[in-house]
Amino acid sequence: MRALRSLLPLVAAAFLVSGCGIQSIPRAKNDVEAKTANLTNEYKRRADLVPQLVGVVKGNSAHEKDTLQAVVEARAKATSITIDPSHSTPEQLKAYQGAQGGLSQALGRLMMVTENYPNLKANDAFRDLQSQLEGTENRIKVARQDLIVSIQGFNDLVTVFPTSMVNGWMFHYEKMAQWDLDEGEKKAAEKAPEVKF
Repeated sequence: MRALRSLLPLVAAAFLVSGCGIQSIPRAKNDVEAKTANLTNEYKRRADLVPQLVGVVKGNSAHEKDTLQAVVEARAKATSITIDPSHSTPEQLKAYQGAQGGLSQALGRLMMVTENYPNLKANDAFRDLQSQLEGTENRIKVARQDLIVSIQGFNDLVTVFPTSMVNGWMFHYEKMAQWDLDEGEKKAAEKAPEVKF
């Protein structure tokens, strides 16, 4: 009986330590970093498709130089900004989101302009790139949603009792800035443009 009583505090301590955030907070931080890397990878994939798409459109629609230039400039801006989720400020996150949103809007305008060029719509390379771009945009949406959920989980761990006490005692992690829609995306979400190919 004495042996059981002496083990009881050890069992209780192990139970408390296993559920208090010592492991869950770093795991949640690692999850946010992995989800951010995945989202960044999808944005890079999109940026890599843009030069090919611009090249195909340029060959078939010489009159749309302004639209093509806007896409090229938006891509350059979007690829010039990088983000580190563990050290990002809300301002840095907003700048990153704004650059990616600018590229989304420029690509949307480019896709609408292509409606005026039947030869372009019939071009196999254009259709293939368009399909890849649509798939990438869908993967970006999923990756952003996964990141939002992951950041929320991390923020809950570092701000909600009892794990917040462990965070304050051991880790000192700050609440991470949450991903949000930029102004262009908010307007688009309110009323999506109808684009037909």
